[in-house]
Order: sequence, then structure tokens, then C-alpha cells
Amino acid sequence: MRISEIAQFNYFKSAYNIKNATTPFGTQNKRVMTPEDIEEYNDLRVFTHHIYEYKKGLRHLILTTEKAKHREAIERKLQHNEIPYLIHEIQNDKINVYFGDDACIDVVKTFSPKLNKLSAEQDFILGIMLGYDRVKQCERYMKIKNKQIRLQIPQE
Repeated sequence: MRISEIAQFNYFKSAYNIKNATTPFGTQNKRVMTPEDIEEYNDLRVFTHHIYEYKKGLRHLILTTEKAKHREAIERKLQHNEIPYLIHEIQNDKINVYFGDDACIDVVKTFSPKLNKLSAEQDFILGIMLGYDRVKQCERYMKIKNKQIRLQIPQE
């Protein structure tokens, strides 16, 4: 049995709250993984790692872009882990998933769902909350203010 198969099994055991299941070495698994399950697992590996980082306290806010077809699984996983979140639909069947501390999610709720419509200040705040390098965010902010980088200013 390969390690990736064990990881897939553990992911679905927790994601679907499967009880009385044994490892892939045993026979008590009552849910057989379908090809769609395996595709979901592969597509959401980074998302799952972000949850791990959040739960370990490495990050207070996460932004990840995922396929919209996995929205239900993403929401189920975040609700199961009691993690506050916000989801914005974007183009091409994708979603932006923000999750983390309540205070951070509350701030993100005040921003435009379209990242290219953030003000220079909102762009700066979001970058800092996501854990980007502070000096680089300051440099980016000044480039935006000096019109070396152009963001679309939101219409109010």
C-alpha cells in the first residue's frame, strides 16, 4: 500500500466523518473511494495543507483559489473543523476561499470580492493579513501609490 493511498483514505475518513473504518490494510472501510473521490483529494491537497497550517497557528488568514465544483466539500471540511470562512465566486468556475480567524474574515468581508478592485490600502492590509513579507508589501504599496503598479479603483 502506497503512502498516498493511506493519505487519501485518511482524508476521506475525516472529510466524510466515516466511523468504524480501519486503515487501507484492513477490510472494515465501509465507503469505497470512487475516481471522483480521488480527483477531489488530489485537487484539494493544498487546501487541506492550509487547514493544517491554520490549526497549528502558522497562519491567521488563508486565501486559496479552488475549483468551484469542490465548494460543497470545502464548506463541509471548514464547518467540520469549525473554521470561519468566506467564499467568493470568480470567473472560469473558480472560487476564492478565505478562512481563518473571525477578525480577519470580518475585515475581508469589507473588501470587494474582486481582488483587482481593491484600493492600495486594502491590497496592503490583505497582503499583511495573509502573511506576506512586510517590507515587500510596503514596497508594493508605494509602487501602487506612485502608479508604477496599477490596480483598478473600485467605483462607489
